[in-house]
Amino acid sequence: MIKRFFSHTLIYGISPQLTKIASFLALPIITKDLTAVDYGVSGIITAYVTGISAFATLGLRIVLVNSFFKSPNHYKWLWRQIYGFLTIWNFIYAIILAILLYLIVPAEAMVNRNLIILLNVSPLVFFGQTQTIGSTFYQINQNPMQIAMRSVIFGLLTIVLNIYLISYQKMGYMGWFWATFLAGILHNFSYYYSLNYSLRITPIFNYKWRIIRQSLKTSLPTVPHNYSTYLLGNSDRMIMDLIHINTAHIGSYNLATLLGTPASQLASATTQAIGPLLNSCYKKSQDVVARDLIFFWQGAFIIGTLLLSIWLKEIVAIFIQNQNMQNVYQIGVILIMAFNYRPMYAGANAKLFYAEKTKVLWRVSFIAGITNIAMNIVAIPIWGVQAAAYTTFISYMYMGYSGFYFKVFKEVNSVKYYPELWLTLTVLVTILAIYLVDQGVMLKMFTSFVVLVGMFFLVIKLRKKGISFF
Repeated sequence: MIKRFFSHTLIYGISPQLTKIASFLALPIITKDLTAVDYGVSGIITAYVTGISAFATLGLRIVLVNSFFKSPNHYKWLWRQIYGFLTIWNFIYAIILAILLYLIVPAEAMVNRNLIILLNVSPLVFFGQTQTIGSTFYQINQNPMQIAMRSVIFGLLTIVLNIYLISYQKMGYMGWFWATFLAGILHNFSYYYSLNYSLRITPIFNYKWRIIRQSLKTSLPTVPHNYSTYLLGNSDRMIMDLIHINTAHIGSYNLATLLGTPASQLASATTQAIGPLLNSCYKKSQDVVARDLIFFWQGAFIIGTLLLSIWLKEIVAIFIQNQNMQNVYQIGVILIMAFNYRPMYAGANAKLFYAEKTKVLWRVSFIAGITNIAMNIVAIPIWGVQAAAYTTFISYMYMGYSGFYFKVFKEVNSVKYYPELWLTLTVLVTILAIYLVDQGVMLKMFTSFVVLVGMFFLVIKLRKKGISFF
């Protein structure tokens, strides 16, 4: 099982999230032709667009996944009805998004307002949630190469377009929007063809309202849960905009968030890889195996983010070819270490999703998001944009560990996860990363060597104990 976890993680690590990874790799070239204002415009618009993205699917992905595992012979009929419903809903959603963008485009980008709206709305009008449904099918069938193949092709296209439009055509922030639009349209079309013609999962527009209502009853409670991704990851830039922080300062913070891209994409990749494995364990009542897999994931993630964080200053010097923006690494360390919430977060929520105990999820994620906003409103005017990194870390830790203490989780869970120990370890390692990032290269090399050697002997010890998933 651990072999599949690693192989699928590797594939997913270069697949659905490749666009963001590609943007990170292109930084040494494009940062020469970008300003903090460009990053500010992009960050503000992205924050608002992401702000309503949780409503694009209305949480119905959970119904798609559960129907596949619980009704393997009849799930396509339900999928086609949800496909039809979401296609119609996304026309309404596109109108809402267009109105929002019309109202919030920054003054620095007002000349391109209508074009920005068109580039963001068009994929929704033409394709709706085709990519979401198609990628979900391949993920739960444990066929990640179908996702990787598309994302490699269109991720590389995005790199080329970003470099060409920003560094050669000197389009600034508009280069990002055009590159994302062009690659996104082609990416969606590839799923549209496979879904509608190869897999024959076509939308049923004359869907049964009884089925849709029943599906929404399960999915809608997850919307606040899914919305937390925005409240924690992007709302800080919206708050900065609303309290009139300078666009250039917002841009510097937005650039710092890009430094967390490797940790963010690794978190997404491992989550996609582990999801089907956990569901398979729960289906076989192998909760101990699922728990041990989460523990392995958490330990490996802490080690990986620590090594990335302590070398972040040197990484920034290579990738950010703009002297005015190289001090953002200090914020980046906090944001990278914050992603250590993900494994334990999945440890609690995967079981709740499988048991369809979704009503409690908002108390975990949505409250974390609201708390993050409240802290940002108070802290940013006093301590500046760097305060948003600390509030994000605190909120992520709450979201990652609070689920273990709810009664509904204790009712469906039968194994111990020791959340207090993992949380303490995460905080201590984060403090260590903050200290080491500004230390000399020799100390960093020694620390990296000790960590890697320790991890090697731990794996050997676990293998000798006969841990089954090794």
